[in-house]
Amino acid sequence: MPIGMIKAQRPEVSNTSGLIQLHIAVLLFGITALFSKILPLNALDITVLRCTIAFFVLGCIVKISRQALLLSQPKHYFIALGLGILVSLHWVTYFAAMQLSSVAIGMIAFFTYPVMTVLVEPLVNKTHLRLIDLLSGIAVLTGVFMLIPEPNLDNDVTLGIAVGVLSAALFTARNLLHKKYFSQYSGPQAMFYQTLVAVVILSPFLEVELTSITVDIWLTIAILGVFFTAAPHALFASSLRQLSAKTASLVSCLQPFYGTVLAFLLLNEQVNLNTVIGGLIILLTAIFETQQNHKKNTA
Repeated sequence: MPIGMIKAQRPEVSNTSGLIQLHIAVLLFGITALFSKILPLNALDITVLRCTIAFFVLGCIVKISRQALLLSQPKHYFIALGLGILVSLHWVTYFAAMQLSSVAIGMIAFFTYPVMTVLVEPLVNKTHLRLIDLLSGIAVLTGVFMLIPEPNLDNDVTLGIAVGVLSAALFTARNLLHKKYFSQYSGPQAMFYQTLVAVVILSPFLEVELTSITVDIWLTIAILGVFFTAAPHALFASSLRQLSAKTASLVSCLQPFYGTVLAFLLLNEQVNLNTVIGGLIILLTAIFETQQNHKKNTA
């Protein structure tokens, strides 16, 4: 086979690998949402404990795969610190949103982030924002408003939606900054530092007494930390090295579907008509926007 043909095929193979990693990560993320209801702990405690376990697992993965734990440049440690702060706050607000409302509403509110990505990425890359993107933003706001039972933060569901949107903003910032400044590192390397930062900055606020946690809860936390934190975040971060943030956002739109269906089947959580309609508006807009931008980038 000619060398030129071999080179031409490498991006395709790379993208296929990235898509597989991304799809597995999204499925695991969808299951992760259920732990907000399963574990009898608050959102911050869940985040600290899951990140502690994930940190050690990711460190082992990095060493076993013979990658370097040390970063290549001193300034990258400051970038890792910033990314770690963003992702740790994202995790806390993500779980809090679902604990305040429901798995379905919390995840749908969080999934305003794909459209946030489309709106913010042109500013990061210094390109022009299109009118269709602004219209998509308005559509997403309409979907969010349909989720709100009453415009009062004293209502837990309304507060959960607000916290979910905040979580989306934090996740958007983390993804775009990771793509621009930290994508030279593998998924396990990147998440090793980000989970470490999360543990360091959140541990002082831990409320639960570790000695009061039962064996069953520790086992559940271990499963969450290994299979639903270390694994999916490493896969997601790794996929961002090969795919655009928009492509990642498109595939990730399956996450609330997985979470909502599993919450219904396993936790008997119900969804009302407004939630279904508002959720469809948000998710369909996210899918539309991502497809439009993908076409623009491949034209």
